[in-house]
Amino acid sequence: MNVTDPIADMLTRIRNANTAGKDEVSMPSRKVLVEIARVICEEGYIEGYEVEEAQPQNTLNIRLKYGEKHARTIRGIRRISKPGLRIYRSAKDLPRVLGGMGTAVVSTSKGMMCDRDARKLGVGGEIIAYIW
Repeated sequence: MNVTDPIADMLTRIRNANTAGKDEVSMPSRKVLVEIARVICEEGYIEGYEVEEAQPQNTLNIRLKYGEKHARTIRGIRRISKPGLRIYRSAKDLPRVLGGMGTAVVSTSKGMMCDRDARKLGVGGEIIAYIW
């Protein structure tokens, strides 16, 4: 199936699986989705991810993370820059999600990274999503 916005599809699948209490969620793999999964994993919102080789397309499997008594680690996830309206910010104008309690996933010229790393490196870019 051809998806118009694969990033929004990925975030929706994660949101729905998290709400339903699933341990794992799968989706068609793309390089940009693997990079977003890497950033989310580094920030500690998911346990891990792996790309499963398959035909005709590889599959991205994401293992969701829960706390004690199956408490959700991801409270919310939202797509910011969309195909119809791209949102770009310079390093000094990068947003702080929930006053620094959340994370903004930013696509920069130095690769996909969280807002804190982008501020440290002094690079701006396209704000892909907020996660808290």
